[in-house]
Amino acid sequence: QVQLVESGGGLVQAGGSLRLSCAASGRTLNIYFMGWFRQAPGKEREFAAAISRNKITYYADSVKGRFTISRDNAKNTVYLQMNSLKPDDTAVYYCAGKTLYPVSYYSHDYDSWGQGTQVTVSS
Repeated sequence: QVQLVESGGGLVQAGGSLRLSCAASGRTLNIYFMGWFRQAPGKEREFAAAISRNKITYYADSVKGRFTISRDNAKNTVYLQMNSLKPDDTAVYYCAGKTLYPVSYYSHDYDSWGQGTQVTVSS
């Protein structure tokens, strides 16, 4: 089993920055991809970014150029640096782990999930 714990959410003004962290524990060697998804009120959970074990990155068009995903394999931690935040980025952000190749942009393909952290961007 893998446990994922997110941190770093909060309230920020539009144009500001936040850095989310996700610490993994348990059978972390089984995780090949780590991803960030987000879910706004009344909307479906959507893909934001993912990173492979060898640090190849993938981004949704809506965050490309503003968000950066990174991974420290020694610390079993993945990060999401979010810059130039917009009110539309307001959502609960979830960390997710996927054990099998290839990468997926669909939440149902991920095997483990964190509890989520709230990000609120005020206009």
